[in-house]
Formats: sequence, structure tokens, C-alpha cells
Amino acid sequence: MRLLIVEDDQRAAEFIVRGLKEAGHVCDCLIDGRDALFAATREIYDIIVADRMIPGLDGLALVKAIRAAGVRTPVLFLTAIGGIDDRVEGLEAGGDDYLVKPFAFSEFLARINALSRRPQAYGQKSVLRVGDLEMDLIKRRVVRQGQVIELQPREFRLLEVLIQAEGRVITRTMLLEQVWDFNFDPKTSVVETHISRLRTKIDKPFATPLLHTIRNMGYSVHAPA
Repeated sequence: MRLLIVEDDQRAAEFIVRGLKEAGHVCDCLIDGRDALFAATREIYDIIVADRMIPGLDGLALVKAIRAAGVRTPVLFLTAIGGIDDRVEGLEAGGDDYLVKPFAFSEFLARINALSRRPQAYGQKSVLRVGDLEMDLIKRRVVRQGQVIELQPREFRLLEVLIQAEGRVITRTMLLEQVWDFNFDPKTSVVETHISRLRTKIDKPFATPLLHTIRNMGYSVHAPA
């Protein structure tokens, strides 16, 4: 999964990110609520983990703003503010779970995994569709015109990012960040190579292309108008 961690305590953030990466996840970590709001509404995350006491925009205001923007990504509050009223306040602000510091990482990871198994509870689609192509995020299966299309994990993630942004242009830089977790340009053709492989699988056997290259801009997935 790709997670956004919003935590201004450096030691706590490093501990969380290290543990999540060891569990096979990808993390972006921010310390400021305003930066987190921009990231949460611009990028695609599976889960957001937020402290309540962060600069710029506190955790409650951050989650309220995320929800107001229509982002349904599950949010786990991870904070030292642990009173009953505080927990209720966090959940009513739009949070989906609430864990109080200090915490056991095993419990934290279990809660993350539990949130990831409940996409429908948060208004997120578990099945994405564009044209005659269907992508099941739970079963990890892609079907077009009744034909199952076998994708490698990276190809699956690439297609997921493109379909989530259906009709919008996704730049090469955005794909490097969201699919490969690169915050720099590796100066390779990794994006172009995977786009070519994906196009061979989802477009070439069929009459109507869905994956489009937008010259000097990036890529877009959409059905013909």
C-alpha cells in the first residue's frame, strides 16, 4: 500500500516509516498539515495516518478539509491525545480509526491492514471501470471484453493510478512518484517501458485504445467520447 504519514515528531515518524517499509509498504511523510492537505487531494493514497498536533493545520482540521474535498481515503489518527471525548471528536471529524500513543507497532500494523480490507466502508470503489475494461482491486484482476488480462504487480499499480485519474493527464514525474516511489528522475526509460507493456496487454488485442500518450505532457486513460 501507499501511505501518507503526517507526523512532526522526527523520531516517531522515522519509527513508523521504517516499520511500514519493512512490512512492504510505501510511505510519504510530511510534518505540516497544509502540505498534507495538498498531498492528500493531489496524490492517491491507500491510507492516511495523521497526528492531531501538527503545525500549519491541525489533524482535525486536516481531516475535515480532506473530507470536504471529497477524498474518502481511510484515516487513522495516531496521537497522544487519548481521552474519550478526543476520540469521539476525531471520529466525528472524519477519521476512521483512532490509536493513542504510546502504541505497539503490531497493533498499529493490524489496524492499517484492517482499514485496507474495508474499501466499501469509505465510499471507495473496489472495482474500477473505464470503457469495456474492468479492474477489481480486491481480486487483483483485470478483464476486458470477458478476457482476463494478466498484469505484473507494477503494471497493475500503473494501470490503477491511470484509471483513478480517468480523463486527466498524469505526467511522467507523477507516475515515478506514485508507482515507483521515486522523488527524483532516474534518467531511465522505466515509465515508457512499462507503458508500452501495458498498452500491449490492454489495448493491442482490442479495437478501441484506452491508454493514450499526450505529447509532451504525459499519459491518460479514457474511453472514446
